Amino acid sequence: MSDTTSPERPRAGIGFFERYLTLWVALCIATGIALGSIAPAPFHALSALSIANVNLPVAVLIWLMIVPMLLRVDFAAIGTVTKHWRGIAVTLGINWLVKPFSMALLGWIFVRGVFHAYLPADQIDSYIAGLILLAAAPCTAMVFVWSNLSDGDANFTLSQVALNDAIMVVAFAPIVGLLLGLSAIGVPWETLFLSVLLYIVVPLIAAQLWRRVLLASGGEPGLARMLTRLHPVSLVALLATLILLFGFQGEQILRQPLIILMLAVPIVIQVYLNAGLAYVFNRACGSPHSVAAPSALIGASNFFELAVAAAISLFGFQSGAALVTVVGVLVEVPVMLSVVRIAMATRGWYDRGARAT
Repeated sequence: MSDTTSPERPRAGIGFFERYLTLWVALCIATGIALGSIAPAPFHALSALSIANVNLPVAVLIWLMIVPMLLRVDFAAIGTVTKHWRGIAVTLGINWLVKPFSMALLGWIFVRGVFHAYLPADQIDSYIAGLILLAAAPCTAMVFVWSNLSDGDANFTLSQVALNDAIMVVAFAPIVGLLLGLSAIGVPWETLFLSVLLYIVVPLIAAQLWRRVLLASGGEPGLARMLTRLHPVSLVALLATLILLFGFQGEQILRQPLIILMLAVPIVIQVYLNAGLAYVFNRACGSPHSVAAPSALIGASNFFELAVAAAISLFGFQSGAALVTVVGVLVEVPVMLSVVRIAMATRGWYDRGARAT
């Protein structure tokens, strides 16, 4: 949801919608709950429009969210990864070896431990599954905004995102399956692989083919114009998906309004934990601050659009997993902006340590 990804073009900072994303999500929560209470029949009709555990209205909305984001990714940037190989290595380690496992651990500690008595017993496993889905894929779009706000190296950010997206095609399903199994949660493998195909592989191929056509016909300006046109479509699709989710989740939330706050705790902790680890490891490796800051932000943020889609496909609209992924959207902007501020405020300290290595 950034304005551009090309290192050759100036990139705007956080836009109006992104800046107030938490407010829009809160309004969607209220709208969904109200509509679900007043007119539940349309929501039940929409939930019935499913084929092979894939809800068709949500599949369309998710595609409208994901394809414009993947359209921004230039896989040619993978060829530049050796330029900042230390930062790349740190980020990959955090994204794929630390973040999913640390989130699962935090889920066990808080959902099965600290908050267990205050959460619906029949949703405990589903909440943990949602946390795992949220952490299993690194963010694709918003990191360009965070990188720009922290004076990050545009080439590093672009190459890191392209590499993460390529890895996600083959690593998302095995990591999710492994952690669900370790959490004693049944793994619906067929649905999981179908989700990867529908929400990662096919959109990625479609977006890259479309990108080539746009670049061939109109160059970078043509691509930029199309991304500008698609931006409102992606945002409306996100909001519509959230309203649908909360149309089904409303009764449960009204019964226990503190659920959202309790589910936010492990999500917020994992953001600061993984951002901090990436930042410190980059400093120890001697990476410049322009690499360390986006590395920390990429290491901490989540591809919540994919998480929402996978949670609905695997566990359904009314599941705790779907609710958790939406809580991830709710806290994304304020928490990540605070990480940006911390990275900028500690720049002097960071540079002194990086020069000493």
